[in-house]
Amino acid sequence: MKRASPWDQSVIISCDSGSSDSEDDSTKPKNKNGAGEFDKDIMSEGALIAQAQMYHEYMMQIPIPINRGSVIPFTTWQGLARSLKQLYGQPLHYLTNILLKQWDKSRIEVDEEHQRLDDLIHPCKAEALIWLTEEVHRLTSSPHHIAKLWASDPMYHASIDPIFPQTSVTPHPF
Repeated sequence: MKRASPWDQSVIISCDSGSSDSEDDSTKPKNKNGAGEFDKDIMSEGALIAQAQMYHEYMMQIPIPINRGSVIPFTTWQGLARSLKQLYGQPLHYLTNILLKQWDKSRIEVDEEHQRLDDLIHPCKAEALIWLTEEVHRLTSSPHHIAKLWASDPMYHASIDPIFPQTSVTPHPF
């Protein structure tokens, strides 16, 4: 099976119809940085879709842990996620990370905001919820939808875990 290149490497997609590299770029529309906006839009959309496809394929290969049950104390959903990532040595899906951020934000200015989450929700149930959510995101998310979300969020990289797990799953050379 032929493997794709790592999703975090640059992907160059050409829309060139046979013109040479020496073509005069002075006629192309420019943005503030001097890059052609047409080229930038095509490159961004194409590169994001290609990256999202590779990301999706890789995430589908990572098995959800089946031997769970550690009681991990936690105060925030993102804190629990960090502990799970470290304990199981694997990334969580971009959509799972975004959802956990939203859950943490939803606690702001409520009566239980400063109460530890593990006092409200049993840690085993919270962990199971995260892994079930992770399974849904890995199995049902569309790479095109992910690319669309990435295109609308200039800081999307901050919500993507390192693609190669530290333990338990052997990284695949793309």
